[in-house]
Amino acid sequence: MRRLVAMAVFLLLCILVPATMEARDVKTSVDMRNMKHVFVGWVDMNPDAWTLLDYDTKAEWTEVINSLNDYLVQQLKAEYLPDRIIAAAKNKEDENAAGNDLYIRFSDVVVDKKYRLHLSIHFIDPKTNTEIATIPDDTYTGRVCGLVGCMHKSLNKVGVRLNAEMTTAPQGKK
Repeated sequence: MRRLVAMAVFLLLCILVPATMEARDVKTSVDMRNMKHVFVGWVDMNPDAWTLLDYDTKAEWTEVINSLNDYLVQQLKAEYLPDRIIAAAKNKEDENAAGNDLYIRFSDVVVDKKYRLHLSIHFIDPKTNTEIATIPDDTYTGRVCGLVGCMHKSLNKVGVRLNAEMTTAPQGKK
């Protein structure tokens, strides 16, 4: 019986510890906790990748890209950055971050054949158009899912990362 309880506790720790570590994995040294008006750029998942990802048409994949970007913004507003005023790009050309404290831009975006999302995150001061911090290319992975489900899980991980960067004091600062 003790062995079963010990295994259950160990399993629970294996599940919980990585999740809390990921949420506090702050990579930048810029304090973004007081940046309340945030413009979130477009996650450009390359409409021309429709054949690689087994979609019947480019239009069908483009519709999925649009819905995934909407999903990310709704998740940021509701769960990951609820205390911020979020404005979002309407398409990949929309970069009008004027009037905001921070512009979050995504680059190097790739959705691979295994439904993993790769991207870099750039934090830009829209007043000076200067990059103040960056998270280099990283992989955000959903597990056991179709493409849209995996992208939802991957974008949730992007949201967790943004929350950690914007709500936690940088290391060495209070």
